[in-house]
Amino acid sequence: MAKEVLAKENIQLNVSFKNKEEAIRYTGGILVDRGYVEPSYVDKMLEREELTSTYMGNFVAIPHGTEDAKEKVKETGLSVVTVPEGVDFGDGNIVKILIGIAGKGDEHLEILSKIAIVLSEEENIQSILDANSEEEIIRIFNEVN
Repeated sequence: MAKEVLAKENIQLNVSFKNKEEAIRYTGGILVDRGYVEPSYVDKMLEREELTSTYMGNFVAIPHGTEDAKEKVKETGLSVVTVPEGVDFGDGNIVKILIGIAGKGDEHLEILSKIAIVLSEEENIQSILDANSEEEIIRIFNEVN
């Protein structure tokens, strides 16, 4: 049976990071630890960030691997990390919500569109940041699962 795309164990609340690389490694590490991706996928997430920032606006970044990282994905999955103090993603862009994505085949495109719908509502951003439990985050993203 396939894993849940967003399980409670994929969510970490109120984390702090020194820099963008540490934040991306942590977000990707959840996907590695939970068996969604091979460890080398995290390097591909950092490579993607070098090519173009995964900062999306509204305090959100969606780190994911490069196109050639697909073979490193075992299962489609998401990780969600909240960073109340924020982490600098460069150019004055502060990220408070990181959403790591690993998609089998083209599944990431469908997931990205669902995430975009959730995150387009500013009150959802605030709800994610205010969440006191993993269950609250899952409720907000329940369309993605």
